[in-house]
Amino acid sequence: MNRTPSTPPPAFTSAILESISDGVFTVDAQWRITSFNRAAEEITGVDRKEAVGRPCCEVFRASMCETDCALGKTLETGKSVINRSAYIIDADGQRIPISVSTALLRDETGEIIGGAETFRDLSLEEALRKELTGRFTMGDMVSRSPRMRQIFDMLPQIAAAESTLLIQGETGAGKELLARAVHERSPRSHGPFVAVNCGALPDSLLESELFGYKAGAFTGARKDKPGRFALAAGGTLFLDEIGEVSPALQVRLLRVLQEKTYEPLGATASETADARIIAASNRDLARRVKEGAFRQDLFYRINVLRLEPPPLRRRGEDIPLLIGHFLSRFKQARKTAVREVSPEAMAILMAHDYPGNIRELENALEHAIVLCDGDRIEPAHLPRELAVRTDTETSPCRRDAADAVEAQTIAAALRRHHGNRTAAARELGIHKSTLYRKISAYGIPLPEADGRSRPVDG
Repeated sequence: MNRTPSTPPPAFTSAILESISDGVFTVDAQWRITSFNRAAEEITGVDRKEAVGRPCCEVFRASMCETDCALGKTLETGKSVINRSAYIIDADGQRIPISVSTALLRDETGEIIGGAETFRDLSLEEALRKELTGRFTMGDMVSRSPRMRQIFDMLPQIAAAESTLLIQGETGAGKELLARAVHERSPRSHGPFVAVNCGALPDSLLESELFGYKAGAFTGARKDKPGRFALAAGGTLFLDEIGEVSPALQVRLLRVLQEKTYEPLGATASETADARIIAASNRDLARRVKEGAFRQDLFYRINVLRLEPPPLRRRGEDIPLLIGHFLSRFKQARKTAVREVSPEAMAILMAHDYPGNIRELENALEHAIVLCDGDRIEPAHLPRELAVRTDTETSPCRRDAADAVEAQTIAAALRRHHGNRTAAARELGIHKSTLYRKISAYGIPLPEADGRSRPVDG
């Protein structure tokens, strides 16, 4: 690489470069920019008159320039770089996501005289990706089921209110995650989120845990201890499994909700309760009221607003999405190589009833990742109660139902991405080749366009 081009590109080539939507620039042996097309001007916000003749790192301020220059690697190894993700800082100081491709630049004799780099503005794709991700996520929850979508849609209004909220659902269905999502979107998000499991403590301990105590209130109480109501001041208090609270303690909770005051054990004066209350139960509290096990007036106080997250068995379309979510989380936390679930293991995971709901699915995947020494989870890696199924345990009807659910899930993902198999596989958390096999096995029809083609203007 010992000389620079003596003439500009031919007029025909220049016209082509000016007409495309990708930014293109070329450099000489000293890394000075020798050409800079119209799209490069628009994406970077730098006029070509200012760009040509300057070192490319001063103009093309990319995240890879200093440590991992794509064009530098191409000039060093002779190998092109294709669609590497990066970002640049434009003339206005804005961060622009891009994909970069590079190639060597040769003269008519084949001698290397510089390099060429093309880059594509991914701002629109990034915005669409965030929008689609937002449709399926709320805090740490992921779902595409219609029932959960209704909950996601109601959450902003519920979060903005100060009213008491009751979340009823089975164990492991995500009640605390839902409560945290409400808190994080509420005006109290700057305050603490304090959780207490009312079913894990006997009455005497739960009372002091909730309301605190003063020094000398009982033997061993040497100093004041604030309760959860005090610790949650300005924020949210999450009372999990409130259906397990005894009738006596229910009376004290009712007073706090009615009067917004409480008395720590051993106190002579009341204190103000400044926390939004979110209660949760895996029991049907309305039935508990009829049975006389839960106070009706307390039920009405906590049941001002109500959310009921469905169990996982009623949102089977979420299983592939949740699997992808958990695999991504485990990959970051454990630095694991596992990236997909085999079709056989996926069928088992899809067919299970999940009495433990989302928590059971998460535990099953963690169990599998610990045992997996490759990059794909197989049936042998799953917990015994899932993986070991005899013909009597897994009936043909059950297998057919699981296949039908999986086929519907894949077809829905393909529709959302307009037939783009790569995007659908990414959403489902499976490898593209696995998706191809499933499409073929289930006979899923595909559109003529693959979702990647773009209409041509004019």
